[in-house]
Amino acid sequence: MKMTKTIWLNSDDVCSFEHVVEVSGIQHGDLLELVDSGVIQPTGTDRGSYVFHTECIVVARQARRLREDFELDTQGLALAMTLLGRIHRLEEQLDDLYARLPRPEDH
Repeated sequence: MKMTKTIWLNSDDVCSFEHVVEVSGIQHGDLLELVDSGVIQPTGTDRGSYVFHTECIVVARQARRLREDFELDTQGLALAMTLLGRIHRLEEQLDDLYARLPRPEDH
């Protein structure tokens, strides 16, 4: 029997820099680069004691997979993550706009 643990990742709970590194598998330097480039934003500004919302773990995991799969350097990784974030926000805006359109059966 295999047991798994589920953690709800949201914007209310927070975790440490070390925890993000541990559970996402991202390298220390890569996480710092993503913070410096604005891809992942900590809740505080003190570089020595960054705290992140737990939803950042998903972004860090995605960054780790991209880095491994495409052998990206830190600047390439930051650019890829920035562009993926922008695509995600644009898709959310499109979904919102489509939801506001009148449906054919409403006429």
